[in-house]
Amino acid sequence: MKILVTGNLGYVGSVVVRHLRQKFPSSRIVGFDSGFFAHCLTNVRQLPEVELDAQHYGDIREIPEEIVKGADAVVQLAAISNDPMGNRFERVTDEVNHRSSRRLAQIARNAGVRNYVFASSCSVYGTASCSPRREGDEVNPLTAYAKSKIATEAALQQDEFGQMATTCLRFATACGMSDRLRLDLVLNDFVAAAITAGKIMVLSDGTPWRPLIAVKDMARAIEWAAMRLPEVGGSFLTVNAGSDEWNYQVKDLAKSVADVIPGTEISINGNAPPDKRSYRVDFSLYKSLAPEHTPQETLIGTITALRDGLREMNFNDADFRNSTYIRLKMLEYHMNTGRLTEELRWASRAGSEKSVNGVG
Repeated sequence: MKILVTGNLGYVGSVVVRHLRQKFPSSRIVGFDSGFFAHCLTNVRQLPEVELDAQHYGDIREIPEEIVKGADAVVQLAAISNDPMGNRFERVTDEVNHRSSRRLAQIARNAGVRNYVFASSCSVYGTASCSPRREGDEVNPLTAYAKSKIATEAALQQDEFGQMATTCLRFATACGMSDRLRLDLVLNDFVAAAITAGKIMVLSDGTPWRPLIAVKDMARAIEWAAMRLPEVGGSFLTVNAGSDEWNYQVKDLAKSVADVIPGTEISINGNAPPDKRSYRVDFSLYKSLAPEHTPQETLIGTITALRDGLREMNFNDADFRNSTYIRLKMLEYHMNTGRLTEELRWASRAGSEKSVNGVG
């Protein structure tokens, strides 16, 4: 069996590759990535890509068809990955997250791939102050990132993919330790702030709702979707990926971090304007379809692993929000040094579409 993972050199991809190797030790696992964040390693004892059979480098907008040939499953993680980057690079976000994902699915279909997995997002719900959102409920994407995700879902549903099982996983907000840690995620940010400053500053009034999912549980969901049969959910499936127990208000996340890291002060901005990004999500469909792959991690366990991981790194950068742990800052650093263009393409094409075989 061959599994292609695009965007494997990122926060989620590093965890997904290790999980797939553990679950399918004899499979051929191949990565494809632009390499923007490949060097952003955190607290690693070995390069995560040793788990791969091959690593390819290139732009997802121009992925060669031959890389997809022979794959049984394609996992599309390559993306402009959050709201700040989406707002800064709005057109590129549509190109990468939407149009490239659709083209990759078409290539996969033509290559005879059995399963195509698209990493979507619960952010498509935007604002939902009433009951938890289900898959059939109205969406309200507020950002370029969320709009790109719902546009991709609509395109994939519209296209004809024959026997290829296509799964759009609407993930809750990611969190947890990774070999390429991001700190531009709410829980990860809170833990880093508690460690470096002893204080969590909640910029809202703390009441907005956020569904979360540990990155290890994201990997479990991707494993399920990569093996899913059309009889389980249909040939095309959009499903919220997470757990009902992981719907939290932001103030409760801050309190949980303070409980794990004693002495942490919490500052909540009671005068903040309402945060429109507030929604709870219903994950019952995922639980019914994938009972053996539902989230297993706990909030306290995830916070503890983040705390321990950061301490092992001797992490003490109180200005981390301006560091390379923030993905937008990393892209801006590449651009300021002339390595990356405004179109998010390497300024020098030399080496940008090479392959490394036999990594694992």
